[in-house]
Amino acid sequence: MDRTASAVWHGGLKDGKGSISTQSGLMKDSQYSFGTRFENGIGTNPEELIAAAHAGCFTMALSGQLTTANLAPESLETKATVTLEKTDAGFAITKIHLVTTAKVPGADKAAFDKAADNAKNGCPISKLFKNNAEITLDAKLV
Repeated sequence: MDRTASAVWHGGLKDGKGSISTQSGLMKDSQYSFGTRFENGIGTNPEELIAAAHAGCFTMALSGQLTTANLAPESLETKATVTLEKTDAGFAITKIHLVTTAKVPGADKAAFDKAADNAKNGCPISKLFKNNAEITLDAKLV
């Protein structure tokens, strides 16, 4: 299975502008620039898209882990925060922090925590970053 996205850039780093599009068409010519990445400009940026991908990947993996444990999640909500920092080697994603809230009738804390940890370590986006960024998780069962 392959998925694609594309980016177009015009101009220099600080004065240029670009757009990002996805295969599905959900994003089409979405604006990004130096200002949207390193300041508070209007538009998207690669780190925001990684955060969205990780939140979605983890949440789906958590649903799978819970289902495998014979627990039926009613709702799962995750926020991912990606930290981009300047390191000695240049800019790098150094941390990804996941915060999830789950409503899972009948789940005990131990079973939920195990499912959440398995999802954190097993989702493909976590695997992509596990050797290059610290991935942390706060998981609440409500």
